[in-house]
Amino acid sequence: MPFMFENLQVYQKAVDFADQVAATAEAFPRGYYFLVDQVNRAALSIAANIAEGNGRFTIPDRKNFFMIARGSVQECVALMEIASRRKLITLENGRFRTI
Repeated sequence: MPFMFENLQVYQKAVDFADQVAATAEAFPRGYYFLVDQVNRAALSIAANIAEGNGRFTIPDRKNFFMIARGSVQECVALMEIASRRKLITLENGRFRTI
């Protein structure tokens, strides 16, 4: 029996996003490990905090984890902007692609 959060679209999209980020960052050239590590951690944090928040019993506790997940989304935006400015990625058809 799956956990309830596994049926949530937001969780499934967060896992898909983390997978896409990992695949994209894998192709970054040497010397960008700092960016690879940080963007992978931020992307993974989204799904992880959604899952952990769904395991909490009180509404304020759940809300706290969902807010952390939201913060990780915003962190990913900044990190992907840096990757784009460094000409490491481009956005095509709503998907990141290495250059």
